[in-house]
Amino acid sequence: MPRVYLNGEFMDQTHACVPVMDRGFLFGDAVYEVIPAYGGHLLQLGAHLSRLEASLAAIRMQNPLTHDAWRQVLETLLAESPGQDQLLYLQVTRGVMPRRQHAIPNDIPPTVFAQSSPLPPVPPALLKKGISAVVLDDIRWARCDIKATTLLANILLKEEARRQGADEAILRRDGRITEGAACNVFAVLGDEIVTPPKGRDLLPGITRDLVLELVCDAGLPCREAPIAADRLAGAEEIWITSSSREVLPVTQLDHAPVGSGEPGPLWQQVRAGFERRVDRLRRGEETP
Repeated sequence: MPRVYLNGEFMDQTHACVPVMDRGFLFGDAVYEVIPAYGGHLLQLGAHLSRLEASLAAIRMQNPLTHDAWRQVLETLLAESPGQDQLLYLQVTRGVMPRRQHAIPNDIPPTVFAQSSPLPPVPPALLKKGISAVVLDDIRWARCDIKATTLLANILLKEEARRQGADEAILRRDGRITEGAACNVFAVLGDEIVTPPKGRDLLPGITRDLVLELVCDAGLPCREAPIAADRLAGAEEIWITSSSREVLPVTQLDHAPVGSGEPGPLWQQVRAGFERRVDRLRRGEETP
């Protein structure tokens, strides 16, 4: 079993333990990142670590490691399974307190954890047929831009989507689409590609930003703008993006076909661009 990193040490996962008084365990007082690696090369590492800095600052914490130190930790974990596609998970909690209290204690060391797991390829059936989604009311808190470990609302939304026979929940707040339960959202509306703008009601996705870059590089019309929830059903194409699922087409929304009901031509173009970027990364031709 590959080792994990915990508070400065690499160890077997079965030996990694966190005290019950850790604020991450008691309160979810913690943030995290998930970073894909292809062929042993981290994708968009700098952007992920910058987002980690922003999440930590938002919860009034200092980053416990420098970017170079994080890179060393993650590359050490990658080396446990050389050449494989992997997902790197890292988490920082506020640390262990002497007694349970809501007030933030002073001067306790954070708990720092990281692990690597296999990144399976996106199933070909999803690339061929797409996924299904339902639109649900966004019941999450008001700081969705913080990548916090407190994901119970996301879990309940994902479960409700599953109960309705869908693969993903696309979320609606104040009449606008925010994001998915575990992804960002793009829609082809008329002659342009639209994704909701960054703000406190959605996570600034790293894969989202990469897809925007690919769209711009391809010369496709795109913009960051609010998407009215009642317009989504009429979209020619809908996509979702995330670190683990890359960029996938939504071909069924609320049990009705999106556009033709098949992955659309713009998604196919962007997906091809994503695959070319990943291939360059595997060859070591991209800067993480």
